[in-house]
Amino acid sequence: MDFSARRYGDRTIVALTGDIDVETSPRLREFLIGLVDAGARHLVIDLDGVAFLDSTGLGVMIGVFHRLGAANGSMAFAGGPAAVRGVFHVTQLTRVFALHDTLDQALLPVR
Repeated sequence: MDFSARRYGDRTIVALTGDIDVETSPRLREFLIGLVDAGARHLVIDLDGVAFLDSTGLGVMIGVFHRLGAANGSMAFAGGPAAVRGVFHVTQLTRVFALHDTLDQALLPVR
């Protein structure tokens, strides 16, 4: 698992690659919480490079989402293969998270 972050206006784009699972989730949690602690309030998670996502990874996302919510922040997701996107649908987390087809769509101004 690799990850990187870059600013885009008031948002922080987090690009993830590899598997998000029980082995990699602790590092991802540390990275995302570090971003929030450093002042990032609006995260856009780019899933295009993610091959696999399990419940442990979803738990990390939910935890960070709650932390952002307490700071009036937001979290959205972009792209990703069908299997990864399917995890959000099966768990009905599409009711909680904004899930966009592409990064460009996720970065459009909110109306």
